[in-house]
Amino acid sequence: MTLSPSSGFVIPSPAFLRAWTLESQRPGRLLRTNRQQLKEYRLGRKTEICLEPLQKEENLGPQDVVLRTQMRLPGERAYAPCVDLVWDTARGWTAGSLRQRVAHFCSLPVEKIEIAKYFPEKFEWLPISSWNQQLTKRKKKKKQDNLQGAPYYLKDGDTIGIKNLLVEDDEDFSTVADDLGKKSQEALRVQSSDLFSSAKTPSRPRAPEASLSIHVGSFR
Repeated sequence: MTLSPSSGFVIPSPAFLRAWTLESQRPGRLLRTNRQQLKEYRLGRKTEICLEPLQKEENLGPQDVVLRTQMRLPGERAYAPCVDLVWDTARGWTAGSLRQRVAHFCSLPVEKIEIAKYFPEKFEWLPISSWNQQLTKRKKKKKQDNLQGAPYYLKDGDTIGIKNLLVEDDEDFSTVADDLGKKSQEALRVQSSDLFSSAKTPSRPRAPEASLSIHVGSFR
């Protein structure tokens, strides 16, 4: 795995690189162990790999998760540039643990932040509440709190939006770009629906009815 000479990057050592599989033109699976050979990852023959240069050395542990965090800009439907956050999931993939890590990372009280995972393919943000907030009066039986499962499916490379409740207190995480993306998706859906309708095989025209002559005979 090497960068092309035209890239212009100077890489002191492999510890200054992250290697990702490329899925749908986006980073997918993080290949985190530098000493592990590619064949041990059981990648397909046509798997594409992209390399991400880093500003400092990185040695991720087996339970570390790399997330892209973005702080919401107060009074705007926009975010600051993303900043990487490494989350140690040794204590579990819980919403409470992630909120604590994000709050510490942003130097904010945990009760003064709201976070949400971004789904770029849908242009949607899904808020991640602490487990106590998720429980309702009807749910007396505690379920497993694991962000790896539905509905979050959290993994390396996911984007987490952060809202500072000290300066902005509303539930909206969306951006203007999300609105435009959804409109574009809806337009494509309508266009595809119209094309599908017009492509249907027209029904066969009915053959002209044959003339029929009826002769009434006399039975007397």
